[in-house]
Order: sequence, then structure tokens, then C-alpha cells
Amino acid sequence: MTDKNKCPECGSSYFYKDDEKAEKICAKCGLVIEESMVDTGQDWRAFDHSQKVNRARTGAPLTHKRHDKGLTTEIGKGVTELFKVPARKRGQFFRIRKWQKRLLTSKDRNMSFALSELQRLVSFLGLPKTLHEEVAKLYEVALQKGLVRGRSIESIIAALVYSLSREYQTPRTLSEISQASGIGKRELGRTYRYISRKLDIRILPARAESYIPRFSSMLKLSDKTQMRAIRVLKKAKEKDVISGKGPCGCAAAAIYIASVLEGERKTQREVADVVGVTEVTIRNRYKEMAEALNIEEEVEKMAKEDEERQEMEKKIRQTTAKAEEKREARKKKAPKPRAKKARKKK
Repeated sequence: MTDKNKCPECGSSYFYKDDEKAEKICAKCGLVIEESMVDTGQDWRAFDHSQKVNRARTGAPLTHKRHDKGLTTEIGKGVTELFKVPARKRGQFFRIRKWQKRLLTSKDRNMSFALSELQRLVSFLGLPKTLHEEVAKLYEVALQKGLVRGRSIESIIAALVYSLSREYQTPRTLSEISQASGIGKRELGRTYRYISRKLDIRILPARAESYIPRFSSMLKLSDKTQMRAIRVLKKAKEKDVISGKGPCGCAAAAIYIASVLEGERKTQREVADVVGVTEVTIRNRYKEMAEALNIEEEVEKMAKEDEERQEMEKKIRQTTAKAEEKREARKKKAPKPRAKKARKKK
């Protein structure tokens, strides 16, 4: 399956649309990717909400996020939708709704359940709408080819999300998707390989740089530290240090190095907990990258200074807390002053 987000000629992902010729053109080599494109925009102008509502002649656009492409209508579930209907007719509408569900085909029921699971997974992982739409399309193709039979719907959806998140440069780790979907890593990996082979999904290896923004945000690091981590990764890539290594481990090591050099030091344990790798992996990648870039001594020195500073601050806090405790204890032990008795006048 060709990558729709990249030019088949030069591999660029930068396109522009020529509205006059209705063409989609590669900005790098000039190849026409699509022609005779349909303008899905409105053919009228509206300057406020009331004009927009009055001039609209169509409903919502077609979408693969719904099993019926958003074409059919449904009767509301409860009183909020049917509050204008007389009470004696509500039972009739509820019966019609029940029969409408019974008349759905098995494919529609399968798609309905799968798309609700996809909606939950995409929302939980914070993935873009374009990926959501593409996963829904591929699941429908898999269902038509009979690839879902014998496998759980959740595992197929999770495998498609895992593969396409890498294609859309918003990768999620196997552990994250396993935790979000409730599918074991082994089953998820097996389903991912099966569905990629059957649907001919060509997945490029995940780039370590793609993980930097999200993990940096989770560690509450500044933009400066984030950019430093990306520069460290690029230099390590030029030195051919990270080739063949896991992208998550390389990203974690780069974040650790950048946090130390920018004075926002995070411990290897903190980085490992967020990224989902072991401290040993971070140490190994860190040593390889630091040696190749000749920054090992600088990083070690700054890490030691920061550790000493944190230790000193900890001691100061402990000393202050102890002094405060002693002060409170002395206040409690101190005898209360006796009230002077008034002398009686003779």
C-alpha cells in the first residue's frame, strides 16, 4: 500500500493545492499527486451563524468514523431527545428504535462496536483525526476481506492504531497501546504482523525524534531542553550511533543528556518511568552517545554538580525542619505565665 502522505517520486511530504486546476501537487518535485479534485467546501458565503444555518442545504459530510458513513438517522435514546413528543407516543418511538437495531446486519453491528472502541482508543492516546479516519477505513477493508474472523475486534483496532501512528509521525509505544486497549503485548504484536502482511501496510521504522516532544512534555521540560535533545539525536545519527537501536531508548538517553546540559536535570529513573524503558537501557545508550559526541565529561561534571546542589538543598531543608520542630517543642514545654492576683484594698 503506497503512503498517501508522501510523494511517490521524491518521498517529500509537502504538498500544495491548485484550486483553479483542482490538483494536488508536490512542492519539491512538482509531481501532480491528484487531479480533478472535488471541492467539498460550501458554494456560498455566510457572515454570521444565522446566515450559515439558513443557507445550509446539506447535512454533515461523509465520514468513515460511523458505520453508516453518517448517512442514516437514529431515534433518540431518552427523554431529552423526545421531550416534545407526547408521553403516549414515546413508547411507539422506543419500539421503532428497538426494531431499527434488530434490522442492522452483522457487518453493521461489527463496525458499530469496532468504531466505538476506536473512538475510545484514539481519545485516550490523544491521536489526530486524520489517523482516526484512516484506521476506520482500513478496518472496513479488513472486515470485507474476512481478516477479523477468529480474532478479537479490540486486537485488530489496536494493531491498526499502532501501525498507522508510526506512519503519521505520532508514534505510540507497544506498552502504551497495550495498556490503553487491554490487549497483551504478545497478542498485539502477533496481530500487528498479521494485519500488516494481509493489508500490505508498509511501515517505516519509528524515528526517535518523534518521541521527544511528548516525553519532554510529560517530564515538564522546557522547549529549549526539547530542542537540545533533538540536536543531540541528530548529531548521534550523523555519527551512526543510534542505527539499529530502539527509538525509545535513544530518545530517553537524549532527553537525559539535554536535561543535564540545560540545568533541568531529571534522574535516569524519572526518565525511564515516563518512557517505559529500563535504566540499564538509558545508561547504555547514554554512554554510546556521550562518547561519540565527546560530551561525556561535561555531562558527568554537570550531573555531579547538580546532584551535590540537590543534596545540599535537601540537607538545608532537613536542618530547617528539625530547628522548627525543636522550636515548637520548646514552646510546648515552656511554663505558662501565672496571672497576678489583684490585692484587696484595706
